[in-house]
Amino acid sequence: MCLGVPGQIRERWTDEEGALLARTDFVGEERVIRLNYLPDLDVGDWTIVHAGFALTRLDEAEAHKTIAMMRDVGLLEETV
Repeated sequence: MCLGVPGQIRERWTDEEGALLARTDFVGEERVIRLNYLPDLDVGDWTIVHAGFALTRLDEAEAHKTIAMMRDVGLLEETV
C-alpha cells in the first residue's frame, strides 16, 4: 500500500532535457518530483505524488487536514 502524503512545492525548474521538475517538501522530507502531468503547478502549490510524478493538486486547507489526520492515526510523526 502506498500513502499519498501531501507535499508543497518549494522550487521548480526545467532541466537541460526539458523535464519539468520541482523540489517538494513532504512534511519535512524533501524530494525532487516531475510535473509532467500537472505542468501548471507552481511554488507554494500542494500535490499528491505517486512514483515521482505529481498526480493531484490539493488546496492548502485540504493538505493540512490530511496531514493532521495522518498524524492523529499515527501515520506521521509530529515535527518539532
